[in-house]
Amino acid sequence: VLQAATRQDMTYWLQELQQKRWEYCNNLDAAKRDSRTSPTPSDFSKGLVAKDNPDLSILSQNASAERARTILAVETSPTELVGEQAASQPAPVQPSAINFSLKQWSTEIKNSMSSLRKGNNENRKSIFYTSEEWELLDPTPKDLEDSMALEEKRKNFAEGSKGLTGSAFPFDFGRIPQKPRRPLKDMIGSSKNRNSSDSSPTEWCSGNGNKLVSELQLKYQSQQEELEKLKKDLLSQKELVRLLQQTVRSSQYDKYFASRLCEGVPKDKLELLHQKDDQILGLNNQLEKLNLEKDSLQQEVKNLKCKVGELNERLGMLMETIQAKDEVIMKLSHQLSECEDNTSSQSGAVNSPTATCINKELQELDRLKDNLQGYKTQNKFLNKEILELSALRRNAEVREREWQAKYTSLEAKLCQIESKYLILLQEMKTPVCSEEQSPAREVIAQLLEDALKAETSEQPEQAFFKPYPVSEYDIYGFQTVPEDDEEEKLVAKSRALDLRSLSLSENREISTGVKWENYLASTMNREMMRCVELKNLIRSGIPHEHRSKIWKWCVNLHVKKFKDSTVPGYFQTLLQNALEKQNPASKQIELDLLRTLPNNKHYSSPTSEGIQKLRNVLLAFSWRNPDIGYCQGLNRLVAIALLYLEQEDAFWCLVTIVEVFMPRDYYTKTLLGSQVDQRVFKDLMSEKLPRLHAHFEQYKVDYTLITFNWFLVVFVDSVVSDILFKIWDSFLYEGPKVIFRFALALFKYKEEEILKLQDSMSIFKYLRYFTRTILDARKLTGIAFGDLNPFPLRQIRNRRTYHLEKVRLELTELEAIREDFLRERETCVEKRDLISDDEEDS
Repeated sequence: VLQAATRQDMTYWLQELQQKRWEYCNNLDAAKRDSRTSPTPSDFSKGLVAKDNPDLSILSQNASAERARTILAVETSPTELVGEQAASQPAPVQPSAINFSLKQWSTEIKNSMSSLRKGNNENRKSIFYTSEEWELLDPTPKDLEDSMALEEKRKNFAEGSKGLTGSAFPFDFGRIPQKPRRPLKDMIGSSKNRNSSDSSPTEWCSGNGNKLVSELQLKYQSQQEELEKLKKDLLSQKELVRLLQQTVRSSQYDKYFASRLCEGVPKDKLELLHQKDDQILGLNNQLEKLNLEKDSLQQEVKNLKCKVGELNERLGMLMETIQAKDEVIMKLSHQLSECEDNTSSQSGAVNSPTATCINKELQELDRLKDNLQGYKTQNKFLNKEILELSALRRNAEVREREWQAKYTSLEAKLCQIESKYLILLQEMKTPVCSEEQSPAREVIAQLLEDALKAETSEQPEQAFFKPYPVSEYDIYGFQTVPEDDEEEKLVAKSRALDLRSLSLSENREISTGVKWENYLASTMNREMMRCVELKNLIRSGIPHEHRSKIWKWCVNLHVKKFKDSTVPGYFQTLLQNALEKQNPASKQIELDLLRTLPNNKHYSSPTSEGIQKLRNVLLAFSWRNPDIGYCQGLNRLVAIALLYLEQEDAFWCLVTIVEVFMPRDYYTKTLLGSQVDQRVFKDLMSEKLPRLHAHFEQYKVDYTLITFNWFLVVFVDSVVSDILFKIWDSFLYEGPKVIFRFALALFKYKEEEILKLQDSMSIFKYLRYFTRTILDARKLTGIAFGDLNPFPLRQIRNRRTYHLEKVRLELTELEAIREDFLRERETCVEKRDLISDDEEDS
């Protein structure tokens, strides 16, 4: 709970909250959103799936509301402490009104004279008045309109004069008010010794007035000089006109003389005469233009003389105003000095009841002034609040009407579907035993076709249920329905219908999208940081349009120490070296490119957009890490990253997985780290799922043959795409512990079904495909992050260390056995024909 020390700080907090609310609501209204809409267009995906994003239609902002907010703007700055610091400080002691006025005497004088300064209304701030500081209020809307009208007249006059003389009067008399905002008599509260400052108020005002007079004189002199310049220009134009007239006369004489001798004259001379005639006409036209310009210059001279007269009049008025104010200031100074003398003479004596009464009245007067100014500012703030709330209410009503229209459309569609099902039930009452095509089968076929129909622009109401259209490819580019196998087609369609029913039965996607919008809107002006709120949001799943931004942030979070030590253009340098120099991993990379994700349209053919990007990232990484070079599995990791990241970001994503998340030797030739993780996973299975572990042990089923690939490629091609990307969301933020969580959660999800199987062949066959039948991502996430707790990372690290030593000893024993076998084969004639698997491969 934050507490403001003063009313000024309270207003500062209110205006900041008001501004944040306005910005947030404008961000919400910046686009027409569905359940997964981004608040800012910059959050769209940057990877291979970026082109699948729908375009946003930006709504026009409320211009009238913005104008009203500008007119009623209340700008308040904090005093010294705000927020928690202010809350920990004691309440300030309010000084008396007399002390206040004594301290602020120079401020009062400056405020009274500030109306004579040019543009004094532009940077003025208004506050809730306390007894600590005085400032002038902003002009009212009526004053603002009057000043705007005067400014418009001044601009029109300047534009009219600029075309003639090239200069305008910069002196802004329209901004000089006829009377100050606060009468001078309101400043008389109490005072301090006026001799405490270096110069008296009279000297200050007089100096300021003399300065203003000197400026006016300089302006007058500049106008006189310009007038003289214009006179000289006029004389030169007259001389030009005289010369032109002489030229015209001579041309006319030549024309008359040539007309007599035109007979027998060659054609070239006739053409020359015609050219002379054209020049004469042009000079006549120029003469007319110069006459017009002469008239305009004469008119301008008259206008300048009138303007000079007006300036002289205004100068006289200003001098009289300054003189009157000097007299008032002198009179107030004499009264102040008399009051101080009276106060000092009576300081030793007991205060009389009359003096006490006067002090009370002065204090009450100052308090009433404070209240009046505070109420004015509060009124302006509340008016601004009303305008903002009205604009927000109108926007909410527009959104409500749009939702109501969509709801009506969906309700009508629901009635149609219900009627079709009713017809189907009526047809099914009487069973048909013949093989003829019955009407019921036609109705069933039509209903299935409607349910499996892909979303189109003609069906905007289905936009609430993304991303589960049964089209050829899903939003990630994965093929949803196989092309050849009819049985697989039916299974895929059944799976898609299950996904659609899950999306229709839950509204959690919409609420998750709103939470993400609120979080990202709160981080617009600051960097994202690790926190519990962000971790919970990522575990619930990152919306499709925000995934690119969040993945990139997660990768940069983990590889910042590597990036800081590299030079700019590091990725391009690695790629260039890998392309130009001999790379032992390039051959195997080329062989695996088209085998990476053949069921994804971005990697399905050699000309696909993702193939070249995949090649570049793998080559650059093989040059960065020659110990690994390339291992089967890295291609799938990069392919998934490229769906939402650009090439360089996907490269750093691979660095994050291989060099930060996974232990050493995870992707080397021996796959030592991968073998260790499988033994750690067996230990966790025996602890978290003891019944299932005992069931596998009873039938001697080695389930690590299935889970080994889960860990190596982080479930790529093992689960449905929607669950896969939710796993990757948490994996890139939290690290490899997520793989253990979801691997256990997959087994727990289908634990009862696995326990019903009573032979090793059926169990192993079920384990090969059961993960593709898990569709409820919400339930699986709940098991992974809820039912399996506690799940300490320290336990996984300790078990990794323990099993690492055991696996190393086993590998050492195997290497010794292999060497013994090779020696024995060389010495024994009977065993020379035996060939090991490695030798056969080579």
